[in-house]
Amino acid sequence: MLNNITDCEEGEGGTNSQGDGNPKESSPFINSSSSSDVEKSQQYDGKNMALFEEEMDTSPMVSSLLSSLANYSNLTQGSKEHEEAENNEEARKKPVQAPRMGTIMGVYLPCLQNILGVILFLRMTWLVGVGGVIGTFIIVFMCCSTTMLTAISMSAIATNGVVPAGGSYYMISRSLGPEFGGAVGICFYLGTTFAGAMYILGCIEILLIYIVPQAAIFQIEGLEGAEAEAGMLNNMRVYGTIVLSFMSLVVFVGVKYVNKLALVFLACVILSILAVYAGVIKTAFDPPDFPICVLGNRTLMSKGFDICAKTIEQGNVTVTTKLWRLFCDSEFLNATCDEYFNNNNISQVQGIPGVTSGILAENLFGFYMEKKDILEKRGLPAVVDPDVPPTNTNRYVLADITSFFTLLVGIYFPSVTGIMAGSNRSGDLQDAQKSIPIGTILAISTTSTIYMSCVILFGACVEGVVLRDKFGEGVNGNLVIGTLAWPSPWVIVFGSFFSTCGAGLQSLTGAPRLLQAIARDGIIPFLRVFGHGKANGEPTWALLLTASICEIGIIIASLDAVAPILSMFFLMCYMFVNLACALQTLLRTPNWRPRFKFYHWALSFLGMSLCLSLMFICSWYYAIVAMGIAGCIYKYIEFCGAEKEWGDGIRGISLSAARYALMRLEEGPPHTKNWRPQILVLVGLDGEQNVEQPRLLSLTNQLKAGKGLTIVGACVEGTYLNNYAQAQKGEQSLRKLMETERVKGFSQVVISSNLRDATSHLIQAGGLGGLRHNTVVVSFPKNWKQAEDNQRLRNFIEVVRETTTAHLALLVPKNISAYPSNGERFTEGHIDVWWIVHDGGMLMLLPFLLRQHKVWRKCKMRIFTVAQMDDNSIQMKKDVMTFLYHLRLDAEVEVVEMHDSDISAYTYEKTLVMEQRSQILKEMHLTKNEREREIQSITDVSRGSIRRKNPSNLHPQKSITEEPAGGSVEEKPEEESFRLSRPRQVQLIQGKNATPTPTSPTSPASLSAGAMTPGEEMQMTWSDEMDKGNNPSAANPETIRDMFNMKPEWENLNQSNVRRMHHAQKLNEVIVKKSQEAKLVLLNMPGPPKNRTGEENYMEFLEVLTEGLNRVLLVRGGGREVITIYS
Repeated sequence: MLNNITDCEEGEGGTNSQGDGNPKESSPFINSSSSSDVEKSQQYDGKNMALFEEEMDTSPMVSSLLSSLANYSNLTQGSKEHEEAENNEEARKKPVQAPRMGTIMGVYLPCLQNILGVILFLRMTWLVGVGGVIGTFIIVFMCCSTTMLTAISMSAIATNGVVPAGGSYYMISRSLGPEFGGAVGICFYLGTTFAGAMYILGCIEILLIYIVPQAAIFQIEGLEGAEAEAGMLNNMRVYGTIVLSFMSLVVFVGVKYVNKLALVFLACVILSILAVYAGVIKTAFDPPDFPICVLGNRTLMSKGFDICAKTIEQGNVTVTTKLWRLFCDSEFLNATCDEYFNNNNISQVQGIPGVTSGILAENLFGFYMEKKDILEKRGLPAVVDPDVPPTNTNRYVLADITSFFTLLVGIYFPSVTGIMAGSNRSGDLQDAQKSIPIGTILAISTTSTIYMSCVILFGACVEGVVLRDKFGEGVNGNLVIGTLAWPSPWVIVFGSFFSTCGAGLQSLTGAPRLLQAIARDGIIPFLRVFGHGKANGEPTWALLLTASICEIGIIIASLDAVAPILSMFFLMCYMFVNLACALQTLLRTPNWRPRFKFYHWALSFLGMSLCLSLMFICSWYYAIVAMGIAGCIYKYIEFCGAEKEWGDGIRGISLSAARYALMRLEEGPPHTKNWRPQILVLVGLDGEQNVEQPRLLSLTNQLKAGKGLTIVGACVEGTYLNNYAQAQKGEQSLRKLMETERVKGFSQVVISSNLRDATSHLIQAGGLGGLRHNTVVVSFPKNWKQAEDNQRLRNFIEVVRETTTAHLALLVPKNISAYPSNGERFTEGHIDVWWIVHDGGMLMLLPFLLRQHKVWRKCKMRIFTVAQMDDNSIQMKKDVMTFLYHLRLDAEVEVVEMHDSDISAYTYEKTLVMEQRSQILKEMHLTKNEREREIQSITDVSRGSIRRKNPSNLHPQKSITEEPAGGSVEEKPEEESFRLSRPRQVQLIQGKNATPTPTSPTSPASLSAGAMTPGEEMQMTWSDEMDKGNNPSAANPETIRDMFNMKPEWENLNQSNVRRMHHAQKLNEVIVKKSQEAKLVLLNMPGPPKNRTGEENYMEFLEVLTEGLNRVLLVRGGGREVITIYS
């Protein structure tokens, strides 16, 4: 048995088992050696481990455990294959050197490089000019707070054990489960991919606007409005596609070149920022001469003129300038000029007045503009005719987009992303649990300080119209932040160009590896192809998909339009990092022991709330689209993805929620309005542990329109130790059938010494707390008359008794094999309810639930109720229809009148045969074969007697007595049994003073009463010849026939049995007449006898009651109302 258990554990935990879909990390906790017992004994000989040598497969020695932990390797995904490929090429094996990257090189600098980037150089001055210092500071503070709170949560997760390569995806998926992990992993991948597109667009913008404008393929000189904008976007698309192709080729050829250039790109970023700070300091004592030409209060484009004046004096002559010619129809002083040009003066404004100039007060508040608005200088006078539309607008600096606060948030947020760079490199760190928190938080603190100080310094040094000039059109086409830099604007231009190139390469390097990690986990089936790559593990297919998605961002071509898209995906990723930390903290999972202690669930929830708020602040429609994508991926993984068990927090939530709900359910029984069938299905298993009645689960599924609980229970006879494997096999069979029949619920197999006790255990102990079954479904015993199934008969009756005692409803489908499967459809027909006694409304509720299923949907409901002689049938029908109206049920109603009639001879004879059979089974202690043959002989004679005496009362259907009758003979004490001697004798004696009573239907007198008068005595003797071969059928049948041909003494029968038989027959006649063509008949099930002497009689009554009907569902209520007329 131990070996079996070991095999099971190896099968579940081995590398070939179904799990992550990729080889797991080399676990030091399982010793999977398959050595023989002799080898084991030799292996542990002399190690004082003899007591435990049989358990070494599952419980290794502490020394081997510690050795495995010391040699534990955690390689980046793909690096192991890369390493093996290198080893094969070099034809020698090197020992794997552990990565030795510290906090600064491994976390701090990569995070710094990823956070500082294109937005700082290309959009930060514009954000300050449009949003104002206060508004922009709020945006920066809010975004930086979000990333700081996320970094705290991420540090807690990253220090809670070893985090392999995969970074944030690994953390989220292992904390929130494969569904959330896959959804957020894809979002993070899309965010990283679009970030690559944004960096490439920034690179092209710097190239075409500030470095080589003449390289534009689509010339925009002389174009206005939409044409100029379209030309610029087309240039971005063409050059963006070229740069993307080149970068993809570089990444494909070798990542090592990208990694080697990373420090160069980082140096460019740092030098650019230092140049900005140096320029700010210089403006304090020597502000640069950087004039801006303004007409009235409108900022003029610096192209097209050289002198900021309308006219100049040359000698004694007034000469017009190029600026004059831009607004007038000729160069002469009497030319017709633009009205606004005539009414306003030209002035020069210092573009960078310096940090001590006091310009900060003017830039404190925002200046939001509509698209095509002219940039205006605050505080300057201007004469404007409101009725005259502005002309010559192409001469002014115009707003290219409509600006508002939420747009600024969406554009700025990508500048604070990149905080995952350290955790993504966790496999390369010397001490990840120390480096990730310190490096990430330090990097965020540094960048947040840089961003906040830049907001204030830009507002304090630069004129507002210059800040709002996004592309530097008023400052001779210079990069606005470059005008502030020292010693030269080209430091910023080239520094930002190389930094954006490096960031783009980093994105195109990281995104394919993230996709490869998701694909290799196997949680999204259609992505598995992207888990493959080159021999060294490089993700070739993933790189191709990444470049294709990145091209979508390139086609959008606008940096301001792409930025909010990737903001959505990054915010969703950060939101779930915070959620994962908060859940793990609140659930107090035993495995939640982070080394980073400075976290709290409230901080995580605050970070999560900020992320969600920023998503809708940035763009509510992008937020809905991103959440829709994540939701679709979640549902796809849930239905089609591989099943994983990663010990995630969602499972912990489920357990906590289940416990809370169960505790709430314990507070009291459910209200009638909330009642629904919580079903325990009792099924039988054959020798192969397969389900004998699969249609029981089909019926259960059709009843589950009421949802609720379903427990499918089965019993195995034997001991727990010997039959555990059979029980497991039976449970697998139940689960497989439940999946086939689409029954959502639980399976349970109970092992007991006998089936009777096992069934009782299921009824008593099924469910948990308030979530227990209130309805039991068990099939009608098919061959209960045969002796082999006598124990099944008694088990069935005990189930009826126990459900009655426990106040559980009971559903007994008869002829279950004739019930429809879930794939069948009834196009017409009726579900007939025979409402004989009130059972709490079960008979009303069940047809309603069945008709919710597509199998029974087109069947109509009919209700029949039985009226006695003293009942008013018309009034009863009205009352039933009113009751159904209040119950909101549609059904036809019919009242059936059952008149009193004399009990027929057929009924007496059938009752007599029933009692005789019961008595014979108890009194004759015959062998199994003898019992069957003797009873068959008696019933054959009885059938002939009944046909002769009452041919008119026979049913057209097959009589019960046509089946071989037989029941079990209970073992009796020896002194109570009949002693059989040679020749064997069976005495049926009617004493003179032994008068039978109605309460003793099974007294010995019942058999002779029908054949002899009181006082007479008959003795039946089997000769030796008859006893040979145990063949009682060799007896002379004439003796038995003569016994039944005598006139029966019907008055000596048990009158209660006679009445019951009469009622069953009369009711059966009516039901067959009305409902023989019905698709299903629901019928009140009579209660079992209180004593155990009439069990066979009880089954006979049920047979007579349901005779001639194809599908019958016998129903017993649980003693409470299950349906109500109230809302």
